[in-house]
Amino acid sequence: MKNDKKQNQYRINEQIRVRDVRIVGESGSTVMPTRQALDMARQQGVDLVEISPNANPPVCRLIDYSKFLYQQKKRQKEMKAKQVKVEVKEIRFGPQTDEHDYQFKLKHAKEFLEEGNKVRAYVFFRGRSILFKEQGEVLLLRFANDLEEVGKVESMPSLEGKKMFLYLAPKKAGAQKKSQQARDREAAEAEQKETSKQQKPQNAEIDVDTPANGGLLANAKISADALKKAHRGRRIEERAARPVYA
Repeated sequence: MKNDKKQNQYRINEQIRVRDVRIVGESGSTVMPTRQALDMARQQGVDLVEISPNANPPVCRLIDYSKFLYQQKKRQKEMKAKQVKVEVKEIRFGPQTDEHDYQFKLKHAKEFLEEGNKVRAYVFFRGRSILFKEQGEVLLLRFANDLEEVGKVESMPSLEGKKMFLYLAPKKAGAQKKSQQARDREAAEAEQKETSKQQKPQNAEIDVDTPANGGLLANAKISADALKKAHRGRRIEERAARPVYA
């Protein structure tokens, strides 16, 4: 049924019953009698296809109709593949949501936004809990602030009946702005790394052969030379002190 509808979408050849048509092609456009256009189509072995029936005169092309339908189908499939389906995910809070539940829902909301979906967060006020609507508004504003890196606020918290809604949309990839909290955290980590480097003991290599560096081997050589000189001087003194026999 779908193929039949698509084939009936355009009038071709003898189905075109107007007196004149405008033939468009690579070389431009020409207005001619429909009968002449049909003769040209037969000579070229193609079809006369009405592209724009509402124009005056109707616009037609000399093309292979089967190939034309295939190209149209292929183009529509490509356009459909490029379309991103955006879903709206809901996150529900109570006016007194505990921290563990809040962090759990924050994690899921971040995943939804990173996947390209929108998030509709709301606080549901049951019975007399409507008295805590300011507390619910604070919770939603905190929620928006914690998701600043991946989502942008489409509308601020607003009360609709017993529900207070907040709408968030995903940020485009590569255009995410870091929150002040994230920037402060990165700065603290960088400072901590720099401090660790400065406190790390420097294991400098000791050149034992260089006297200027105070090397152990160099000091040993100096001591040995001094000892040799002392022994040599003592032997000279002993020789001088020996008695001389005639």
